[in-house]
Amino acid sequence: MSDRYQQFTTSPIGRQITKRLGLPAPTPLRRHQPGDPVVTGPVLVGAAPGSRLGDAIAATLAEVGAPARHTGQEGERYAGLVFDATGIARSEDLHALRDFFGPTIREIDRCGRLLVLGTPPEEITDPRERAAQRALEGFVRTAGKELKRGATAQLVHVSRGAEGATDSTLRFLLSAKSAFVSGQVVRVGAAEVPEVDPDRPLADEVALVTGASRGIGASIARTLARDGAHVVCLDVPAQGGDLAAVANEIGGSTLQLDITGEDAPRRITEHLAQRHGGVDVVVHNAGITRDKTIGRMDEQQWAAVLAVNLTAPERITEALLAPGSPLRPGGRIVCVSSMSGIAGNVGQSNYATSKAGVIGLVGATATAAAEHGATINAVAPGFIETSMTAAIPITVREAGRRMNSLRQGGLPVDVAETIAWFADPSSAGVNGNVVRVCGQSLLGA
Repeated sequence: MSDRYQQFTTSPIGRQITKRLGLPAPTPLRRHQPGDPVVTGPVLVGAAPGSRLGDAIAATLAEVGAPARHTGQEGERYAGLVFDATGIARSEDLHALRDFFGPTIREIDRCGRLLVLGTPPEEITDPRERAAQRALEGFVRTAGKELKRGATAQLVHVSRGAEGATDSTLRFLLSAKSAFVSGQVVRVGAAEVPEVDPDRPLADEVALVTGASRGIGASIARTLARDGAHVVCLDVPAQGGDLAAVANEIGGSTLQLDITGEDAPRRITEHLAQRHGGVDVVVHNAGITRDKTIGRMDEQQWAAVLAVNLTAPERITEALLAPGSPLRPGGRIVCVSSMSGIAGNVGQSNYATSKAGVIGLVGATATAAAEHGATINAVAPGFIETSMTAAIPITVREAGRRMNSLRQGGLPVDVAETIAWFADPSSAGVNGNVVRVCGQSLLGA
């Protein structure tokens, strides 16, 4: 679905009118294409005294071929501004943020990236250091709202001892793959990180994607296949034709079943074990809506949404983490939540309840996943341009598009790229995260 307003604002006459009237002018976002460099220009790097992530940042920038600068150069624009704030231990130290970003934030290039790296506050015992590290979140969220021309801002909390596990996260957040992700807090813990081909990190792996016949699910399947996985595309039998078309396009295979069936977890795990010898990535994408206000919602509408969106992923995840399951060591489980589960939405009490429950599932299961040698994370999409959002009344649709820092809707591939980052074997330290793919929505936390 095309965004005609954005097309208008990028035309010669549209640029004049929007500037004269003070209307929002969304910048077309740069998205990843095969063969593109991770970073398209120089990156300015700074650090608070006593910070500990300089070597990790330097290693990633060197590997992706990004020129690193440690002092600003007059007239130069930057593809990224990266600041290591792990040395900030007192509120007085926070002035380092203004000292670094104050003179440089206006030099960030179109679709540039601002990253701040800190220490997870919950892992700090000293009250003043914990408060100072928590303060970074307010700074980053504000920076994301002040940035222009498609630029984004993120905060990465890196546990002590996890310095060697940051590469996949830095690559993703610096790249065009994170085009519609902004204002987020990502936590990276200590982990053993395997060496993989960054262009095909899922080579020789098997991935299962539920709800894969169309929309976001089809985009997820295509993206995981691009990264080297054999994708098992799952959907209900009624979608068999579309499902087969997606699987044939990407060289994958199909599994037709209703995930709410009593025997669904057993059938899925047996299929993965017998047909594919196991599974490495499972994406719980299948979801439905049955919208009504609370007072007008009947029992069937409530039950159907909860069964597909929450109960089925719970039961399948339990089977995947049970002894003898086909989920291989290093497995990745990724759930699809929603901004509705964070901020709520009129007429979606069933949907919002189910998607908030998905966030709860990730938090409650992260430890068990780690004990299994796996990770579990979730994406929470905001307004994404799909056939479903195309059916929304135009005034509501336009509000959904513009009520974020990037002033536009996202694309299914934005959700898929975030899931591919979670699925990457190099993301071993990324566990228990919920990342919004919403352009930094003005609603929710």
